[in-house]
Amino acid sequence: MGQVQTRMYRKGVVEDEGFPLADVSEHLEEREAVVWVDLCGPNRDELHELATELGLHELAVEDALGPHQRPKLDHYPTHRFLSCHAVQLDRDGPELIDLEIDAFVGDRWLITVRDDDQFPMSVVVQRWDRSPELAVNGVSFLLYGLLDVVVDGYFEVVRAFDEFYDEISESIFDDRPLDATKQRDWFHMRRALVKFNRLVSPTRETVSVLMRREHTVVPEELYPYYQDVYDHILRVGESSDALRDLVATIVETNLSLRDYRQNQIVKKVSSWAAIIAVPAAITGYYGMNVPYPGSGDQWGFILSTVTLVVASLSLYLLFRWRGWL
Repeated sequence: MGQVQTRMYRKGVVEDEGFPLADVSEHLEEREAVVWVDLCGPNRDELHELATELGLHELAVEDALGPHQRPKLDHYPTHRFLSCHAVQLDRDGPELIDLEIDAFVGDRWLITVRDDDQFPMSVVVQRWDRSPELAVNGVSFLLYGLLDVVVDGYFEVVRAFDEFYDEISESIFDDRPLDATKQRDWFHMRRALVKFNRLVSPTRETVSVLMRREHTVVPEELYPYYQDVYDHILRVGESSDALRDLVATIVETNLSLRDYRQNQIVKKVSSWAAIIAVPAAITGYYGMNVPYPGSGDQWGFILSTVTLVVASLSLYLLFRWRGWL
């Protein structure tokens, strides 16, 4: 059996909480009552009990029980089904932790469903309690508080990505290239960024649909607050796109630096090979077991030694001047 949290508002004031699911229908019999129910790790019986009481659509119930729903807003005759995703970034993994939150949105009730308690609803409750003057707007206010907390969490993830790629940007210019472990972390973080971007884009569309005037979901008093959430998610989307561009730039820069370092190594090895080849060629020539000019004479030895030293020193100075050594 999953964990259950409940609240009942009347005219924006919390009048009851912690009541069992069986009392939901009783509270909703009061015309001014607004009920919130949170199901954490529910079983099918609990959700089907609510579905029977509130008339939840079977497709929406199936989506809430199934895993990996994309952010979306579905419309049904008596309610709406919202799926959104809170995210956390595990830097040690590294990986993006995706926490799905499903919500059944009625005129006077909000049912939230979570797989586990990695996303604490206490943060959302605190957000609701900070604005009691807006609670008179009922379900629209509760839904706003949930989306506000979820989108604010996106900024924390963007900040973590920024810090990670700032470190990477500085380290790729070090004399020593990235080791295999850091390159693997880099790959996982890039994959996490792609996943994060896939979650942000449909969430932006979901909030946009909620704000459409023809749907009459958002009252005029709350419209600026939903607009604020929409602006925040736009900023997150822009930051996500900028991070993707930054990652592409870092990848290109890293490849260019790798080619540059490789060319430098090839230049140094080739330069020293050319310098070493000169003494080998001269000593090899004068070491042949055949007569040659200066063979057996002192001046021949002096000439070969001077030629060896001058040629080697000339090549060394030439390569140093060209920056190859």
